[in-house]
Amino acid sequence: MKPIVPTLIALAVLAGCTTMTPEERRASDEETCREYGFRKGSEAFAECLQRIELDRRAERRANMASFELSRPMVVYRPVPVPVPPSN
Repeated sequence: MKPIVPTLIALAVLAGCTTMTPEERRASDEETCREYGFRKGSEAFAECLQRIELDRRAERRANMASFELSRPMVVYRPVPVPVPPSN
């Protein structure tokens, strides 16, 4: 039952990432930069969009890293057991 929980969490995270189309995300990012006071077409506006995208990627990497670290580590280590010779 426990392996299902991380899988469901991962699916929820992935579903949350795909709720917006790239066009919707771009429009939202542009609106954010306009709200910050940047004018569309300026270099500062382009840098604003770039920073938003870089922040999004960094957050995605951090989420994936924390998910990877939260799983238990399983180490397979065979133990040789001597077998007495049969007579």
